[in-house]
Amino acid sequence: MAAYWTYIIVWAALIVLTGVTWGVSYIPLGMFNAVVALIIASAKASLVALFFMHLKNEKELVWAFALFPIAFLALIIFGTLTDVLFR
Repeated sequence: MAAYWTYIIVWAALIVLTGVTWGVSYIPLGMFNAVVALIIASAKASLVALFFMHLKNEKELVWAFALFPIAFLALIIFGTLTDVLFR
């Protein structure tokens, strides 16, 4: 029964973070709107991966397979941002 409450709390946190994303979109932060949106999206993705994909209790090898694509994503985003910012 405790696992159900964990899922409900995580679901509620995802709903709140979605509302925060929506609310922050109306605040004029300039170039930092995308940064804030990516930070909130990363928090939501982490909650989904940890609890709904059950990575919280997995071993190191599974974590390595889960984090390896994130490293490539970071390289792609970093490469794109450096190209756009330094033109």
